[in-house]
Order: sequence, then structure tokens, then C-alpha cells
Amino acid sequence: MNRKASSREEWATQIASLDQRTPARKEPITVGRIVTTALALVEAEGFDALTMRRVAAALGTGPASLYAHVRNKAELDDLLIGALSRNVSLPTPDAGRWSEQVLDVCGQLCDQFLRYPGIARAALSAPPTNLDTLRITEGLLAIFLAGGVSPRSAAWAIDAVLLYVSAYTVESSLRGEVDRGEVLERLRMLPASHFPHIAEHAGELNSGDGHERFEFALRLMLDSVGRN
Repeated sequence: MNRKASSREEWATQIASLDQRTPARKEPITVGRIVTTALALVEAEGFDALTMRRVAAALGTGPASLYAHVRNKAELDDLLIGALSRNVSLPTPDAGRWSEQVLDVCGQLCDQFLRYPGIARAALSAPPTNLDTLRITEGLLAIFLAGGVSPRSAAWAIDAVLLYVSAYTVESSLRGEVDRGEVLERLRMLPASHFPHIAEHAGELNSGDGHERFEFALRLMLDSVGRN
């Protein structure tokens, strides 16, 4: 009997404490959370969907809370490219493999940009001011110089290869998934009387898997740099 009474008293105490419990504290807004949320939004919906208001809504707050940590959309864009740049591994420069090392760094950055459709537009919009982004430039410069490329040629080559990475990935995001079989059939339908070379080489015009075309263009650039 006493055990039941005690149990009921404990139960009543638990019920009474419901209104006295401290509500769970909201996780504070930080630059890291803003960047992570923004990247998730771009990955799911593309770069066009990214606004300060959308990020704030995803964090359960208002835009004013974001501006206390990130000045504007341009700064957010710079932070996003910096976050992706941190995922790129930079090798120890090797004079005998410098061109392959540049290809590898560019390929890693390309994969990062392709994961977040259209995000390379942020890299094209303004010169990098983020230390993580400049780390890529520093790493590429070290590789080019180790390969015997002159400082000016190295600087201009870095600009060219990074521009190509951004342009390539932006184009990929705009095109989406291309039905290459359909493209090939359309090329083959062209009359040889008007398009003799396309008709003969339709397969080559539509060829290339993975990063093959991407690396082909980069190799052309690097071969030219190596001769200067």
C-alpha cells in the first residue's frame, strides 16, 4: 500500500515538473553552420536557389541573424568556395610530375564544383579573398615553379586553368544530364552533302567519358606552358 502511494506521489511530482522544465536551447548561429546549410541548399536545389533569406529560413531564424556573421551574399559565396577548396589535397611539388600534379588538383576542384551545381559562378564573380581559396593558388604556383615554369607564365597559367575549371563546371550544371545517345543520333541524321565532316566523325564529336575531355583541354594548356 505504501509502495503504491509512494509511486503515485512520484508520478504527481513528474507531472508537476513538466511546466518547470527548461526549454531546449537553440543551437547558436555560427559561420560554420551558415556555410554548411548554404552548401546543402546548393547541393539540393542548385546555386540559383541560394539566398540569404533561404539560408536563414533553413536555420530557423531571420536574415538579420545571418548578417551578424556574414556581411552579404558576396561574402557568403567567397566562404563557400573556401570551404570547397579545403577539401582539395595539395601535393608536395615534384619537378618530374608537375603537369600531372596540376591535373590532379584541378580534377579535385572540378569534382567539388560538380557536386554543387552552379557554385563555380561564385568563383567567377570576384577575385578570391578567402585564405582557403588562396591556398589553392599557392599550391599550384609551387607546382608550376618546381616544374621550371617562369613566374609570370605560372601566374597566368593558374588564372587560365582555374577559369577553365569554373567554366567547365558551370556549363555542366546548365546542361544537366545530356542524352548522348540522342545527340549522336541527331548528328548522324545530318546530310553528308551539307555536313560531310560531322557526318563522318559524329562518333568522335560525341566521345569522351568522365574527365577525359576536361583533362584533354587542360593538357593542351599545360603543354603550351611547358614550352614557354
